[in-house]
This record gives sequence, structure tokens and C-alpha cells, in this order.
Amino acid sequence: MKKNTTLIATAVFVIMTAVILIVNATGVVFGGTFWALVPPLVAIILALITKEAYSSLFVGIVLGALMSSACNFKGTIDNIAINGLSTSISDNAGIFLFLVFLGIVVALVNKSGASRAFGEWAQTNIKTKTGAMLATFLLGVLIFIDDYFNCLTVGSVMSPVTDSKKISRVKLAYLIDATAAPVCMIAPISSWAAAVSGCVESEQYSGIELFIRAIPYNFYSILTLVFVITLAILNFDYGKMKEFEIKAQSGDLGALTLSDEEERTLKVDGPKAPSRGKIYDLVIPIVILIGMCVWGLLNNGYEALEGPGTFIDAFSETDAYVGLPWGSLIALVIIIVYLVLRKVVTFEEAMECVPKGFCAMVPAITILTLATSLKSMTNSLEASTFVGNAMANVQGLQWLLPAVVFIVACLVAFATGTSWGTFGILIPIVSAIFPETSSLFFVGISACLAGAVCGDHCSPISDTTIMSSAGAHCNHINHVETQLPYAITVAVISFICYIAAGIFNLINVTWLSLPLGVALIVGFLFVMKKKTQKEVQ
Repeated sequence: MKKNTTLIATAVFVIMTAVILIVNATGVVFGGTFWALVPPLVAIILALITKEAYSSLFVGIVLGALMSSACNFKGTIDNIAINGLSTSISDNAGIFLFLVFLGIVVALVNKSGASRAFGEWAQTNIKTKTGAMLATFLLGVLIFIDDYFNCLTVGSVMSPVTDSKKISRVKLAYLIDATAAPVCMIAPISSWAAAVSGCVESEQYSGIELFIRAIPYNFYSILTLVFVITLAILNFDYGKMKEFEIKAQSGDLGALTLSDEEERTLKVDGPKAPSRGKIYDLVIPIVILIGMCVWGLLNNGYEALEGPGTFIDAFSETDAYVGLPWGSLIALVIIIVYLVLRKVVTFEEAMECVPKGFCAMVPAITILTLATSLKSMTNSLEASTFVGNAMANVQGLQWLLPAVVFIVACLVAFATGTSWGTFGILIPIVSAIFPETSSLFFVGISACLAGAVCGDHCSPISDTTIMSSAGAHCNHINHVETQLPYAITVAVISFICYIAAGIFNLINVTWLSLPLGVALIVGFLFVMKKKTQKEVQ
């Protein structure tokens, strides 16, 4: 199988390179055209075919570099090494630090035995599979500050619980992913709210006010949460997820094997961990981490303000790439001191966790570096110009425009793997399409934000998707394939809701579109459960 996938990847790369050389010889311009989306699309298709993320992303980077340099050899190498990889590492240095600090905290908690203590408590007190899924969902909702923080914290805390109830790791990854970006996108106090606020240039509304007023129409984010709750209560699965859940019942949870660096560094000490750790030795470090990260975000936000401002103003100005590593570093020091004073780990054991935490995050950092480099190639090909021109030409049928915006945002986020980049591109365009005096203005903005989350949720090159599979310690491509049917289900119903919102707006009952979406989600899942039961019989 590995030989076949390698041949496929090589063949696609050779064919695409030949096409680029031929087309380039004819004088075709790649920048600002549909060609700008070809590199990420090739990477996505290859990842789904080969189930191997590293080579797929690298092929996409090379194709993008070839296209943006007009197939010049030196220009291609410069694009890959400098504009791509080096820039990606420097731009994401803060997030990389945050991931490393988080990995060290996870290793410390595992070493103390607190994770095992929590797992034993959960096995006794959480009786059912539904209870384990709802507990994972609740923790994901509570950690709404940042999606990266959400993904890795929920995964490390809840994996012992979901493992004990024979929930597959890809199902855990879906629960993490479904409560990461969707929750952050409807939480007024989050790094995502700050990012959206920074993209808004409105004469009538502040960025945070626009974000809050758009929340009721962010159908994909809200309906994803409804979907997860209903799916957990009905306790069934469909699509490829069903196959993994069946395997999980026989003990094959789909976790990474001990030969993988993540599993080796995080789990090999699990069974040997001392029993000195208690549940509060897990809870207290998490509370410290959350508190310090919030403080870091606020501190950075207040420093960015030119004058006095409110709590909300500080969050709207904060930079998560600075605030999160700042807060997590302080938290790490406090947690080490706490665990050493509690005598659940020695100072030497705490220091041993530093390289282990770093090594555990190397695969995630590598994929994130490659994914960000691919985004840089897409930006150099002026994908935003192509999307902007396409959207500017969409006129007429105003009631249908929110649904069109949602689809366009989905496609852009899926191809580029970034929510923030997508709404950064589309919000100014949407603001021009829907004047602030229009009754559909907030619906249009919400459609843009919801589509960005949806496309990001589905994309194998999305950083949040990568973090979710890393947090659950499962194969990344397996996570993408199993969550796609669920994400697409919610996307289709969200699309219907945006059409309904446009129609309902004509009779001033736009608010009815959300209850319609909830009813469609619940109804669909009831029908699917009956269908799967009949298939079993």
C-alpha cells in the first residue's frame, strides 16, 4: 500500500509539474486566477488518497513555489526555503512555544499520576459511553478562550475517559474539533472574536459589537454543537466513523502505536506513573493554565490599546501569538513548583518532562509548519484577488447571497486551511455586498464566519484539524475522513438555513431560520439512527 501511495504522489507531482511548464510556456498568468487554488487542492487530494500528510503538503508547497516563481529554479528554492518554511517558522514561533509548553504540562500531569487518577475516577463515576462523550463536549465548551488550547487540553484530559468507554480516538478527535473552532467562533471573549474584530472596518459598529450581533446567525457553529449533543444522546454513528467505532468495541481504539514519537513520549510512562497524584493535581494545573493564558491575552491586549479601555477592548486588541506563550510560560513554572512542592514529582522528573513534552509536539509542529508554508504559496499567487473578483461579480437575488457567501467561504477555507485568512479576505468583500443599512448585513457577515469555520473544519491542512488529531493521538487523515460526513451534514443544513434566512428576511422573521436548522439536525439524526438499526437487523 505504501508503495502504491508513493507512486501515486510521484505521478501526480510529475504530471502537475509538466502541466505547469507547458502552461507557463504559453504565457498564462497564474496569479489572481483559479490556478492559485491548485496547490492546496492537490495537497488535499493527495492527503486523502495516500493518507500521508507530510509528503502531500510538501508536494503542494513545491507546486505553489513553481507557479509563483514562473518555474525558475532559484526562485522556486527561495520560495520554498525562505518565503515558505523559514517564514512559517518565524511567523508561528509564538504558537510553537505555546504547543511545547502545553506538551510539557501534559507530560508533567502524566508523570504525576494525576491523569491516571482522573481516569480511574471517571471509570467509576461516568457510567456510559454517552456520559463520556457529553463530558468531553462540556469540557470543550468550557475551554473557549482559544482553539489550540482547547484541542490539546481536552484531548489529554479526556482520552483516559473515552478509552475506558471504548470510544475510538478518531471519535474523540471529532468531539475535540467540533468544540474548538465552532465554540471559539461564538464566544465573545476568545482569540477568534479578537481576530474577527480586527478584520472589521465599519463606520456604524465596533468590531466586537458586530461579532456579537452576528452570533445568532452563525448556523454552522451553533448547529455543530446541537449535532454533537444529539449524536451523543442517540449514541450511534454513520459513515466511516461507524467502522472505527465498531473496531473500538473489540479494543482497537485507533490510537497511535508505541513506535510513534507522540505515543512513546506521552504514554510510555503512563502505566509506570506513581500513584501519588490525585484528581486535583490535574484540575489545579488546568485552572492555572487557563488563568495565566487569559491573563496573558488580556495583558497583551491592554498594552496594545493606545489609551484606557475595557475588558472587551483588551480582548479585541490582543495577539494570541504573543499572549498564549506569555501566559503558558508563567503557568508552566507555577505548575512545576506546585507539583514538586506536592511531592508528586521530583525536580529531576519534572526536568525529564521538558524534552518529552517538546518531542510530543514535533509531529504537530511539523505539519503546522508545512500547512502554513502552503498558505504562503497560496497568498503569493494572490488567491484573495481571485476570490474577491469572483464575489464582486455576484449581484442580484439578494435573498440568496448569504448562502452563496457561505459556500464561497467554505471552499476558500477548505482549500487554504485557514479560518482567519478566509474571513480576513471575505469580510471586506461581504461588507461591500451587504451595506450596513441592509437587513441582511449581519446574516451575510455570519455566513462568512460560519463558512470559514466549516471549511477549516473539513480541511486536512487546517491547523485546528491538525491540533485535534494531535490532541487525540490518532492518525490525522483518519480523523479527516471520519469527521467529513458529519461536517458535511451540518454544512448542508446550514446552507439551507442561509437560504431560509434570505427568504424569511423578506417577511421580517429571519430569526426562524435557527429553529429550523435545529429541527433539521435532530430530525436527520433520528432518521439516520433508524436507518442504521435496520441495516444491522
